[in-house]
Amino acid sequence: MARSALVLGAGIMGLSTAWALRRRGWDVEVVDQDPVPNPRGASCDHHRLIRHAYGGAAGYMRMVDPAHAAWDLLWRDLGETHYVETGVLALASARGTGWMTESRVALTAHGMPPADLDAAAIAARFPMFDPAGIAEGFHLPRGGVLLAERILAALVRRCAERGVAFRRARVTEADPERGWLHLDTGEAVAADMLVLAAGPWGPRLLPGLAGRVAASRQIVLYLEPPPALRGAWADAPMLLDKGTTGVGFYAVPPVAGTPLKLGDHRFSLSGNPEAEPREASAAERDGVLALAAGRLRDLGAYRVLGARACYYDVEPEERFILAPLGAHGVVMSGFSGHGFKFGALLGLAMARALGDPDLAAALPAWAAGQAPPPPGLLADLA
Repeated sequence: MARSALVLGAGIMGLSTAWALRRRGWDVEVVDQDPVPNPRGASCDHHRLIRHAYGGAAGYMRMVDPAHAAWDLLWRDLGETHYVETGVLALASARGTGWMTESRVALTAHGMPPADLDAAAIAARFPMFDPAGIAEGFHLPRGGVLLAERILAALVRRCAERGVAFRRARVTEADPERGWLHLDTGEAVAADMLVLAAGPWGPRLLPGLAGRVAASRQIVLYLEPPPALRGAWADAPMLLDKGTTGVGFYAVPPVAGTPLKLGDHRFSLSGNPEAEPREASAAERDGVLALAAGRLRDLGAYRVLGARACYYDVEPEERFILAPLGAHGVVMSGFSGHGFKFGALLGLAMARALGDPDLAAALPAWAAGQAPPPPGLLADLA
């Protein structure tokens, strides 16, 4: 008889795990309080990024190669690819910024040293950037844009085709000890295993998470470049701008019909994902523009198309939490702004670990970027 799983949350982690569990023969039902894909979820946006440059977090840098392999497995299963390779450009306004130096060291040790670029070379190749404030930079050819909304929609379709059930309901209580979810309809549903992937809503249901992860309201801004720079942006790499202190903004080029996007690297560590609107205020919008004002040439000529907020679930050291919870539950949380790139990989790993106590015991350290994968955890990618 097939084992059964209830997956709470239809973001990239919940849907990837549902897909992976169904591939392994589990009966799966996904529960979410909103339409699926959830437009209020952190995963639901035009794009997310995948890149090897990770500062000193070498464990996560090493996970990027299997993450690419996991996406390739998903593309084959879907029969369609939702990824655009752009390369990566990293810039800083001061020399010796820790993140830049640590990334160079880790990337070189990994066998993919970045190409260093000075301000003049950057201005010649990428005319949208003002060279005046650039102290150093490097470029990597590997890395690009995951088309997040299209990935979520394709996962929903594929899961449904494979027999995954979807239920729209608000969960009032999760009981991982017994494998139950209590719904606002008064019903209780149960399974052999609960997978709790509720993002910033998780602490409401799991009090133990409240001290480990925080909801963080994050702003993204969509722009149309001026006509003279549209061609340059169409061929641009993703931008990781580390400013003077190692914390700045990022830019996603307008690939595959999506708009140019700017986002804030800083965590607000505040906000209520349940009650607050997803529209960004004028002050929030202007705050992101201010981060880019010294970097983008002729920023005043760009047209603002829109601005919105999403909510991350942030762990203080940005380490993912994949761990057993009670006798019949596991939790997936703490994905900050860098979890999406690992969605397919973490879903496959979770599906493997749920059937193997040894893999389950080793899963938390690997997911936190602190240990190599145990033998067999990534067997789907062999």
